[in-house]
Amino acid sequence: MGITSTPVDAKSTGNKPSLQEQDILGGRVCTNTALRLAARRLGQLYDEALAPLDLKATQLALMAEIHKLMGPDQQGPTLQDLASRLAIQLSALTHALRPLVRDGMVELRLDAKDRRTKHGVLTPRGKARLSKAVAYWAAANDRVEAVLGPVSAANLRALADQVSSDAFLAAYRQEDRAPCTD
Repeated sequence: MGITSTPVDAKSTGNKPSLQEQDILGGRVCTNTALRLAARRLGQLYDEALAPLDLKATQLALMAEIHKLMGPDQQGPTLQDLASRLAIQLSALTHALRPLVRDGMVELRLDAKDRRTKHGVLTPRGKARLSKAVAYWAAANDRVEAVLGPVSAANLRALADQVSSDAFLAAYRQEDRAPCTD
């Protein structure tokens, strides 16, 4: 059972935009706000699913990315590489890692060649928690997919991938954005 939605255009439906919609945005809709609200809602659902393991969805994503980037040397990714892969600032990454380090799931190790560089490594406890968490995450993910429907879910992921791509960022930055004149 998938939920379908159709973009609503006030002009085509004959409905006037509400007073809130006629505010400072001048009748425009905000893609950023819509995506942030959707991301927060999904985040809440995944957080609820992972709550029995005392994990947040963001923490699971960090642990999964560390696991994915672990090399054969078991050194783990540098924090700079990890932040880059997750498209977040290094300071935000270190803040997000604190509870995982505190709870013994991630260890930060100094680089053997450059002591200024740190690597994130899953501990045995972290690997065990990640393994358990994947089952909880999968159940939540399957429910989201079922509610959205496979086509809508695939479209949502494709659009999210497009927006998060380097190509999108480059295209956005190349657009001629002349300053507004009043």
